[in-house]
Amino acid sequence: MPTTLKIDFVSDVSCPWCAIGLTALLQAIDRVKDEVTVYLRCQPFELNPRMAPGGQDITEHLTDKYGSTPEQQAQIRDMIRQRGEAVGFVFNPDGRGRIYNTFNAHRLLHWAGVEYPAQQIALKMALLVACHRDQQAMDQTDTLLQAVQLAGLDVAHAQAILAGDEFVDEVREAETYYTSRGIHSVPAVILNDRQLISGGQAVEVYERALRELAQA
Repeated sequence: MPTTLKIDFVSDVSCPWCAIGLTALLQAIDRVKDEVTVYLRCQPFELNPRMAPGGQDITEHLTDKYGSTPEQQAQIRDMIRQRGEAVGFVFNPDGRGRIYNTFNAHRLLHWAGVEYPAQQIALKMALLVACHRDQQAMDQTDTLLQAVQLAGLDVAHAQAILAGDEFVDEVREAETYYTSRGIHSVPAVILNDRQLISGGQAVEVYERALRELAQA
């Protein structure tokens, strides 16, 4: 009988390494599916919780936040694109264009996790593609609802959530929970509440960790 493992994937939609990490993790889960049954849940983390509506130019943002030059950013962007290619995630060669507040995206992901747990990952991937491949404005209702539709979820219900304050407290509580336990960068992959894998790793890294934990 397969071993059952719980995985919490703590991440932000605006994080390119999270797109790499989730894509690789899903492949690793598929590789061990005969030995391991995985319960995978996306958990919220905001890289820029105070980002104003309309976002900020990505070059300006990265320069302000990290002190990096446009040339350095181009090199990192090319490295990310190559890492994405290795796992099958397509990045826009020009990057994200702008960086946006992602709180409403996390509210929809929480909703999906509660009411449509089997489709939460589909929503997460649709949001990641919208951000990193299609350069969509991730704080806009139309962008979020398009991802909801692509994931096969109830668009009318999602629209009602975005129009109100449903799941605001739940997302804030989850964010506080993970930051209070030392999660300050993403992606953070937590296996069975006890083992942490940080960063967007290769498929083999996740596969090995899953097999080792299952055997233990």
